[in-house]
Amino acid sequence: MTPQQIPVHSPAVPAPQTFTDAAAAVARLEELYGIATTYLCDQFRRALRKGPDGHRIRAFYPEIRITTTSFAQVDSRLSFGHVAEPGIHHATITRPDLFRNYLEQQISLLVENHGVPVTICVSDTPIPVHFAVGSDSSLTVPQEGAAAFTLRDIFDVPDLSTTNDDIVNGQHTHDENGVGPLAPFTAQRIDYSLARLTHYTATDPEHFQNHVLFTNYQFYVTEFEAYARQMLADDTSGYTSFVSTGNVEITDAETPITPVDKQPQMPTYHLKRTDGSGITLVNIGVGPSNAKTATDHIAVLRPHAWIMVGHCAGLRNSQSLGDFVLAHAYLREDHVLDDDLPVWVPIPALAEVQIAMEQAVADVTKLSGYDLKRVMRTGTVATIDNRNWELREHAGPVQRLSQSRAIALDMESATIAANGYRFRVPYGTLLCVSDKPLHGELKLPGMASDFYKTQVARHLMIGIRAMEALREMPLERLHSRKLRSFDETAFL
Repeated sequence: MTPQQIPVHSPAVPAPQTFTDAAAAVARLEELYGIATTYLCDQFRRALRKGPDGHRIRAFYPEIRITTTSFAQVDSRLSFGHVAEPGIHHATITRPDLFRNYLEQQISLLVENHGVPVTICVSDTPIPVHFAVGSDSSLTVPQEGAAAFTLRDIFDVPDLSTTNDDIVNGQHTHDENGVGPLAPFTAQRIDYSLARLTHYTATDPEHFQNHVLFTNYQFYVTEFEAYARQMLADDTSGYTSFVSTGNVEITDAETPITPVDKQPQMPTYHLKRTDGSGITLVNIGVGPSNAKTATDHIAVLRPHAWIMVGHCAGLRNSQSLGDFVLAHAYLREDHVLDDDLPVWVPIPALAEVQIAMEQAVADVTKLSGYDLKRVMRTGTVATIDNRNWELREHAGPVQRLSQSRAIALDMESATIAANGYRFRVPYGTLLCVSDKPLHGELKLPGMASDFYKTQVARHLMIGIRAMEALREMPLERLHSRKLRSFDETAFL
């Protein structure tokens, strides 16, 4: 019997149904997803216990589908919430429970802007068994050869040929049937990243908040926890809990947190609000590869903004240790995104984010106007992939830095900004000068201890204040057309 002749068993599912009520549509998505994953988990347990019984097991992701027939203009101020042209558009959906608020918002806009219902149905995309059992702590998928049967003979497994960034990279607009994408990521791509986030950050995806701060030093983590405890002690703060590595969640300011024995690659912490509008802090460590990895996966959660608040090398003699750098342009010599976003693509500064960060610096430092230049410079930030760049012959690197008018150099900021641009996530960068290698002030043991003590808390607070300002901004203003291409998906 050939693989094509092996019978396939799938769960019984409801027929396609149209909805004009977003909450009801999401409830049907949850129902379909629950039927599929429960069936896969049950059949997986059965296969582990009894072995295969001569047929394949398959269940499918649910799907949102909309059909429009008019080129009628929608509100031209909106950069999302509508399809660009008549036709059929669809999106496979995973974890509708996790994305409930997002899905309700996006579906509501579609129905409102086009005046037609959405159809909720089962797609033709199989759910890999690894992703189906991922949320069931009692189940783990054995490595190839560890089970009594060959896994892929019975169940669908992840397929990297359909788990990619073709939509956000602009390489996929319509399938062979002329159906266009409705969302920037497919269900398989999202499931892949949700699994990687758990691995890299040691916290579950449901803890992530809509506003993400990235840093490259552990010093910021201590300050973030201290701030979180202050917020939990304040009944009027709006923050409800703090989540540390290993999914340790506290709601009381005095509850101790036991350090984990083994830190993950990217320790992550979440100061939560009930509507997801809190703040997540990710210590990505050093390097553009880490920056790309983190943002590649966090992007599927569709955060409202992310900002880099790390340390940098100051490149101007007029700068002092502890000064702030607000990036308004990026020199990209990190190279990790060259295949996805060519270096000739400009990465613009986003006015809404820039204003929020500058105002936060003014609020925290109590300086304004021309006096603000005492502690903050605005200019180009260069990001490189060579930590020891200053050891090279200086004619080449230093000349390029001077020609670019760069005022600071690091190894993560341009990567984070470029991936924000690629994934349509509003981004920004506020760095703090920790050394001046071109001027004899190297980052050596003992030289920066006072700087760290005095500046880390202030720097982090500026990032937090900027995020709190962005939280109050309407989404349609924050997600402007600057991040949208000619042919965009309706969903953010």
